[in-house]
Amino acid sequence: MFNNVTIVGVGLISGSFALALKDKGYAKKIIGVSRTKASTDKAIELGIIDEALPLEEAVRQSDFIYVAIPVDATIPVMKQIMNLVTDKQIIADAGSTKFVLCNSLADHPMRKRFVATHPMWGTEYSGPEAAVRGAFKDRSCVICEKEKSDEDAVSLVEKIYKSLGMHIAYMDPENHDIHAAYVSHISHITSFALANTVLEKEKEEDAIFELAGGGFESTVRLAKSSPAMWAPIFMQNKENVLDVLNEHISQLRKFKSCLEKENYEYLVELMENANKITRIIK
Repeated sequence: MFNNVTIVGVGLISGSFALALKDKGYAKKIIGVSRTKASTDKAIELGIIDEALPLEEAVRQSDFIYVAIPVDATIPVMKQIMNLVTDKQIIADAGSTKFVLCNSLADHPMRKRFVATHPMWGTEYSGPEAAVRGAFKDRSCVICEKEKSDEDAVSLVEKIYKSLGMHIAYMDPENHDIHAAYVSHISHITSFALANTVLEKEKEEDAIFELAGGGFESTVRLAKSSPAMWAPIFMQNKENVLDVLNEHISQLRKFKSCLEKENYEYLVELMENANKITRIIK
């Protein structure tokens, strides 16, 4: 049980995490920090946080600080937080990229109180209204550089995530960012690109969305995701995302070539090979 927990960012991930902490009895009081008063007012209204405070004041009052904001803002905010904390406090983040963050904090004297995490869950929605209960159940959470964090800090963060129903995986930051590019980042780029493709066509054919079914909706739903969150992720993980994007473009060209050359057999082969994804997604 923490007396006070601060969540920096009061949106989808942090809001869902705050609700989980309350439901599990981990926090007597949750303090919210956000750039906008509208966000913290809504978070208070929804029962996500109990109070809103400026960052420095919130950190000084808290036992545990959880940071879930766009990754480009995370580094300066994390440095500010780590300049304030003592060895009695614990900090964790929920960022989708890890290498740049971990590298930037490597030499900070309070690095040992920081646990670098990435709960692998999210939706296309954002803001306090997007927070939901039971969000993390049966999902994976990656912890990076476990060896660089104090044992008590890691143990407590692991306990929290496990109690939320998450499976813990351990990776170095470089491998995390490579894997995240394949299983998360490319999905969002593809969805944004497909939405733009259809929107261009829709200029010519107003009726196109009347034909959109469940398959279309499930494929492009990620295109509703926040650009303020995803553009920094793509840029921080640029090299890995470019590698995956090049492979994806190569695969698209194979399908294009099959159609141009009327190569039915290879077209079927490509799709049958794709069916093997059932090993990963049931």
